[in-house]
Amino acid sequence: MSTYFISDIHGCYKEFKILLEKSSFDYKTDYLWVAGDSVSRGPDSLKVLRYLYSLSLKNRVQMVLGNHDLNLIAVHAGIKKNKEENYFDEILSSHDSDKLINWLRSQNLIKVDKNRKIIMSHAGISPQWDIPTAEIYAFQIKKFLSHSNYALFLESMYDNTVNFWDLHLNQLDKLRYSMNSLTRMRYCYPDGRLNMFYKQSPNLVKYPLQPWFVMQHNISKDYSVFFGHWSTLKSIDIPKPFISLDSGCCWGEELTLFRWEDKKVFFQKSLLK
Repeated sequence: MSTYFISDIHGCYKEFKILLEKSSFDYKTDYLWVAGDSVSRGPDSLKVLRYLYSLSLKNRVQMVLGNHDLNLIAVHAGIKKNKEENYFDEILSSHDSDKLINWLRSQNLIKVDKNRKIIMSHAGISPQWDIPTAEIYAFQIKKFLSHSNYALFLESMYDNTVNFWDLHLNQLDKLRYSMNSLTRMRYCYPDGRLNMFYKQSPNLVKYPLQPWFVMQHNISKDYSVFFGHWSTLKSIDIPKPFISLDSGCCWGEELTLFRWEDKKVFFQKSLLK
């Protein structure tokens, strides 16, 4: 029995299945942890969703939501416009779209395994947070997304101005900050404020902006923190305990799979042209 970690599949179903075969993933005995953004940008998001849903029925997958997964939910709810680069049309017109979207809505924004000392979220974990704080607010977002009035809640979450954690924030702003940090964060300022705009490689961005993972954290180094979301980190030295999984398959680069037990990493080159 092995546990595998992957992120940012982005509809690259062919590469995804080849990678599972390369690593000898067995859905009968193994577990797959997916750090968000399973859909969008690649051509086969529907196939990816259906496969992950089938694993969920066997209790073989742990997922967290990424910003593109949330975008799919928002488009399906009619609160955001669909765009050609999303490749959502096949999902939205499928006979099982409601079932798949409702399943996505039931997923969390963070997974924590305290026994094996593992944390997984899409963008990472805020330098201003400890693990209990991250879990509390991720669970609250999950609760609202699972509610029948989820569209109204999700529409209120799109706000770039809430970029600093403060216990005196009102409840809605606490959830906005939580959504931003868990699904969209890349850079921080020295005081911990999030920058919601820069996406380039850290090689191209100068101080005072700093990658969130080089900031001082409240997370014990006994933990391994898996994240995706940032495809331009390939040549960047990422300090322990952080492990980047996004290697830009949808941009013509690679898809990455990490096996927990022996720390072996598998790669599959993008087949997109």
